[in-house]
Amino acid sequence: MQLDALQQQRQFHIRQRIRMMVNQYEVHSVAPDGSEGGLLAFAQQKRLAFKEQVTIYTDDSKQHPLLGFKARQRLDLGATYDVTDHAGNPIGLFRKDFAQSLLRSTWHVEQPGLPQVTGQERSMPVALLRRFVDSLSWLPYHFDFTANGQPVFSVIKKWGLRDRYVVEIHQPQVDRRLVIAMAIGLDALQGR
Repeated sequence: MQLDALQQQRQFHIRQRIRMMVNQYEVHSVAPDGSEGGLLAFAQQKRLAFKEQVTIYTDDSKQHPLLGFKARQRLDLGATYDVTDHAGNPIGLFRKDFAQSLLRSTWHVEQPGLPQVTGQERSMPVALLRRFVDSLSWLPYHFDFTANGQPVFSVIKKWGLRDRYVVEIHQPQVDRRLVIAMAIGLDALQGR
Protein backbone atom coordinates (compact mmCIF):
# COMPACT_ATOMS: atom_id res chain seq x y z
CA MET A 1 0.00 0.00 0.00
CA GLN A 2 1.24 3.46 -0.84
CA LEU A 3 1.84 5.91 2.00
CA ASP A 4 -0.93 8.27 0.79
CA ALA A 5 -3.48 5.45 0.86
CA LEU A 6 -2.27 4.34 4.30
CA GLN A 7 -2.64 7.90 5.59
CA GLN A 8 -6.31 7.92 4.45
CA GLN A 9 -7.18 4.97 6.71
CA ARG A 10 -9.46 5.93 9.62
CA GLN A 11 -9.47 2.52 11.27
CA PHE A 12 -7.25 -0.59 11.47
CA HIS A 13 -7.63 -4.08 12.83
CA ILE A 14 -4.54 -5.58 14.46
CA ARG A 15 -4.26 -9.19 15.48
CA GLN A 16 -1.47 -11.18 16.99
CA ARG A 17 -0.37 -14.47 15.47
CA ILE A 18 0.47 -17.23 17.92
CA ARG A 19 4.13 -18.27 17.49
CA MET A 20 6.66 -19.90 19.84
CA MET A 21 9.78 -17.71 19.53
CA VAL A 22 8.49 -14.43 18.12
CA ASN A 23 5.53 -12.10 18.45
CA GLN A 24 3.91 -11.45 15.09
CA TYR A 25 1.17 -8.96 14.26
CA GLU A 26 -1.01 -8.40 11.23
CA VAL A 27 -2.41 -4.94 10.52
CA HIS A 28 -5.53 -4.98 8.33
CA SER A 29 -7.69 -2.32 6.78
CA VAL A 30 -11.38 -2.33 7.64
CA ALA A 31 -13.89 -3.43 5.01
CA PRO A 32 -17.05 -1.32 4.42
CA ASP A 33 -19.08 -3.78 6.53
CA GLY A 34 -16.67 -3.33 9.48
CA SER A 35 -14.97 -6.70 9.06
CA GLU A 36 -11.25 -7.24 8.59
CA GLY A 37 -10.02 -6.05 5.19
CA GLY A 38 -6.75 -6.43 3.31
CA LEU A 39 -3.33 -6.74 4.92
CA LEU A 40 -1.65 -3.33 5.39
CA ALA A 41 1.41 -4.34 7.40
CA PHE A 42 3.09 -7.24 9.18
CA ALA A 43 5.28 -6.92 12.29
CA GLN A 44 7.66 -9.27 14.02
CA GLN A 45 9.29 -8.91 17.44
CA LYS A 46 11.85 -11.31 18.87
CA ARG A 47 11.07 -12.38 22.40
CA LEU A 48 13.62 -11.91 25.18
CA ALA A 49 15.64 -9.32 23.26
CA PHE A 50 18.02 -7.18 25.34
CA LYS A 51 17.16 -4.06 23.35
CA GLU A 52 13.65 -3.96 21.95
CA GLN A 53 13.37 -3.58 18.21
CA VAL A 54 10.38 -4.28 15.98
CA THR A 55 10.36 -4.12 12.20
CA ILE A 56 7.04 -3.62 10.43
CA TYR A 57 6.87 -4.81 6.83
CA THR A 58 4.42 -4.24 3.99
CA ASP A 59 3.42 -7.94 4.15
CA ASP A 60 4.37 -11.26 5.74
CA SER A 61 7.01 -12.05 3.10
CA LYS A 62 9.17 -9.55 5.07
CA GLN A 63 10.77 -8.29 1.84
CA HIS A 64 9.92 -4.59 2.16
CA PRO A 65 10.17 -2.75 5.49
CA LEU A 66 7.53 -0.07 6.06
CA LEU A 67 8.74 1.26 9.42
CA GLY A 68 10.25 0.16 12.69
CA PHE A 69 10.71 1.15 16.28
CA LYS A 70 13.66 0.64 18.56
CA ALA A 71 14.39 1.31 22.24
CA ARG A 72 17.03 3.93 22.92
CA GLN A 73 18.44 1.98 25.87
CA ARG A 74 18.61 -1.65 26.91
CA LEU A 75 16.90 -1.63 30.28
CA ASP A 76 14.80 1.40 31.01
CA LEU A 77 11.54 1.43 32.95
CA GLY A 78 10.38 4.57 31.15
CA ALA A 79 11.87 3.55 27.80
CA THR A 80 11.71 5.78 24.75
CA TYR A 81 11.18 4.14 21.35
CA ASP A 82 12.22 5.93 18.18
CA VAL A 83 9.96 5.26 15.18
CA THR A 84 11.57 5.43 11.74
CA ASP A 85 10.44 4.93 8.17
CA HIS A 86 11.76 2.23 5.82
CA ALA A 87 14.92 4.26 5.13
CA GLY A 88 15.67 4.99 8.80
CA ASN A 89 14.33 8.57 8.76
CA PRO A 90 12.60 9.63 12.01
CA ILE A 91 8.79 9.69 12.07
CA GLY A 92 8.35 10.30 15.79
CA LEU A 93 8.66 8.52 19.10
CA PHE A 94 6.69 7.02 21.94
CA ARG A 95 7.62 6.48 25.56
CA LYS A 96 6.12 4.97 28.65
CA ASP A 97 5.47 7.26 31.61
CA PHE A 98 6.75 4.96 34.36
CA ALA A 99 5.41 6.92 37.35
CA GLN A 100 1.90 7.34 35.88
CA SER A 101 1.91 3.69 34.74
CA LEU A 102 2.20 2.31 38.26
CA LEU A 103 -1.59 2.49 38.59
CA ARG A 104 -2.77 3.16 35.04
CA SER A 105 -0.58 2.60 31.98
CA THR A 106 0.32 5.90 30.33
CA TRP A 107 2.25 6.53 27.09
CA HIS A 108 3.36 9.70 25.33
CA VAL A 109 3.59 9.96 21.54
CA GLU A 110 5.46 12.71 19.74
CA GLN A 111 5.30 13.62 16.04
CA PRO A 112 7.05 16.72 14.66
CA GLY A 113 4.56 19.51 14.00
CA LEU A 114 1.88 18.16 16.33
CA PRO A 115 1.38 18.64 20.08
CA GLN A 116 2.40 15.80 22.40
CA VAL A 117 -0.20 13.03 22.54
CA THR A 118 -0.87 11.20 25.81
CA GLY A 119 -2.52 7.79 25.92
CA GLN A 120 -3.91 6.22 29.04
CA GLU A 121 -5.92 3.15 29.92
CA ARG A 122 -9.58 4.10 29.71
CA SER A 123 -10.77 2.31 32.85
CA MET A 124 -9.06 2.81 36.20
CA PRO A 125 -10.89 -0.19 37.77
CA VAL A 126 -9.73 -2.52 34.97
CA ALA A 127 -6.19 -1.12 35.21
CA LEU A 128 -6.11 -1.80 38.95
CA LEU A 129 -7.57 -5.31 38.59
CA ARG A 130 -4.99 -6.18 35.91
CA ARG A 131 -2.17 -5.07 38.21
CA PHE A 132 -3.22 -6.46 41.57
CA VAL A 133 -5.15 -9.65 40.76
CA ASP A 134 -2.81 -11.93 38.78
CA SER A 135 -5.63 -14.18 37.58
CA LEU A 136 -7.24 -11.16 35.86
CA SER A 137 -4.18 -9.94 33.93
CA TRP A 138 -5.89 -11.17 30.72
CA LEU A 139 -8.62 -8.52 30.95
CA PRO A 140 -8.85 -6.39 27.80
CA TYR A 141 -7.54 -2.87 28.04
CA HIS A 142 -8.50 0.16 26.01
CA PHE A 143 -6.38 3.25 25.47
CA ASP A 144 -7.49 6.74 24.54
CA PHE A 145 -4.80 9.04 23.11
CA THR A 146 -5.47 12.78 23.32
CA ALA A 147 -3.69 16.09 22.73
CA ASN A 148 -4.90 19.29 24.38
CA GLY A 149 -8.07 17.46 25.46
CA GLN A 150 -8.95 16.41 21.90
CA PRO A 151 -9.07 12.74 20.80
CA VAL A 152 -6.26 11.71 18.44
CA PHE A 153 -6.65 7.92 18.28
CA SER A 154 -7.82 4.99 20.38
CA VAL A 155 -6.78 1.35 20.69
CA ILE A 156 -9.53 -1.03 21.76
CA LYS A 157 -8.65 -4.60 22.72
CA LYS A 158 -11.29 -7.16 21.80
CA TRP A 159 -12.20 -10.29 23.77
CA GLY A 160 -10.75 -13.52 22.43
CA LEU A 161 -8.11 -16.23 22.75
CA ARG A 162 -5.55 -14.19 20.87
CA ASP A 163 -4.94 -10.48 21.06
CA ARG A 164 -7.04 -8.43 18.65
CA TYR A 165 -7.41 -4.67 18.50
CA VAL A 166 -9.42 -2.04 16.69
CA VAL A 167 -7.53 1.20 16.18
CA GLU A 168 -9.61 4.30 15.46
CA ILE A 169 -8.04 7.50 14.13
CA HIS A 170 -9.71 10.77 15.14
CA GLN A 171 -7.03 13.30 14.11
CA PRO A 172 -6.27 13.29 10.35
CA GLN A 173 -2.74 14.75 10.65
CA VAL A 174 -1.32 11.97 12.85
CA ASP A 175 1.04 9.72 10.89
CA ARG A 176 -0.61 6.31 10.57
CA ARG A 177 2.81 4.63 10.75
CA LEU A 178 3.34 6.15 14.19
CA VAL A 179 -0.13 4.98 15.25
CA ILE A 180 0.60 1.44 14.00
CA ALA A 181 3.91 1.41 15.90
CA MET A 182 2.26 2.59 19.13
CA ALA A 183 -0.63 0.09 18.82
CA ILE A 184 1.75 -2.83 18.28
CA GLY A 185 3.95 -1.48 21.07
CA LEU A 186 1.01 -1.55 23.47
CA ASP A 187 0.71 -5.30 23.03
CA ALA A 188 4.39 -6.14 22.65
CA LEU A 189 5.68 -3.91 25.46
CA GLN A 190 2.76 -3.53 27.89
CA GLY A 191 4.05 -6.07 30.41
CA ARG A 192 7.47 -4.42 30.70
